[in-house]
Amino acid sequence: MKLDKQELLKLLRTQGDNDTADQVEQQLPDEIDTDRDGGALASVGLDETQLRAKLAGGGFGTTLTP
Repeated sequence: MKLDKQELLKLLRTQGDNDTADQVEQQLPDEIDTDRDGGALASVGLDETQLRAKLAGGGFGTTLTP
């Protein structure tokens, strides 16, 4: 799954998860690919299952691509 880092940051901050947002901002590329960046996501406390849950609850729009 691919997603835009800025959209993820916005979602995390909207949900009050500022610490994770700060880590994502520092450690991940502008376009996040959960396959390629799985290790970096795990290092900030996110895995693909958690991301999907956050995105489903956060109305991420159409910026996701499989």
